[in-house]
Amino acid sequence: MAPPADPTRPRRFRTSLLPILLPIAVLIVAAVGVGSWLQFSERQANDKVHVVGSSAADRVDVEATIQRVDAAARELVLRVRVVPRGSLGEEDGVSPVADLSLQTTEATVGDLAFKAHERLSTKDVEVAMTGGSISDYPFDAYQTDIGFAAQVGGREVPVRMLFSNNDTLFAVDAVPVPTQRGVLVGLDVFRSGSLLVFAVFMMIVMWALAASVIIGSWYLMTHDSGLVWPALAWMAATLFALSAFRNTAPGSPPIGSVLDWFAFLWAETVIALCLTVTVITGVRGAIRSEDTQNP
Repeated sequence: MAPPADPTRPRRFRTSLLPILLPIAVLIVAAVGVGSWLQFSERQANDKVHVVGSSAADRVDVEATIQRVDAAARELVLRVRVVPRGSLGEEDGVSPVADLSLQTTEATVGDLAFKAHERLSTKDVEVAMTGGSISDYPFDAYQTDIGFAAQVGGREVPVRMLFSNNDTLFAVDAVPVPTQRGVLVGLDVFRSGSLLVFAVFMMIVMWALAASVIIGSWYLMTHDSGLVWPALAWMAATLFALSAFRNTAPGSPPIGSVLDWFAFLWAETVIALCLTVTVITGVRGAIRSEDTQNP
């Protein structure tokens, strides 16, 4: 026979975790789904190959791939692979039948030249960009042109360009531009979607940490808690942690960018002021307590 219930003993209520866990699970699934879609879309954009130019049997194919974008120097590194097709090449395009020269645009540093019957090698060239400024990070954007005209044995030949981008920190929009010689593509270069999302997230985190320090400082000052060393250590650690967090921004933006003026510099200022005011208020409270205890 069960013992009688003790009326003085508090009852324990079992609370179901299902109403709490279910929305969290739905939120996680939705976040992963949206993230997967965004990652797939960006992967598709990076893997896209823009084909521009002639489709003649006897032509020169130019595979141009962006390897790296240097926003600070306003230039990009373009990897160029040349393949002569049809009667213009030997051994399936391994070498040209005659001297091959590849003229580029004004934005590209130097033209390319290849000797007849010699194996063609991949070359990297630098292309200057115009417009934009890295101080606009992460919203900076640039423009440039990439074009090629080919001559084999001193004779103008058709050109086809296959353009792609391998720099995951930048996205590129390529638009064919009509030209009388060869092929020409206009490029709009801007930060990738993932980088933009991460940079905006960093700014939100910086302001969130600054707001947390403001709330903590206000609580300490209004409750006359004196010098609470763990709280002061947390504020000081946040002050220095923000600097390290800011330096993790992809692309290494310089000081004075949008990231700094929209969040970092103000968050650092707010945290430093809160820390200073909290210390001064705590010292005054501690002095008053000592005077009260020792009249």
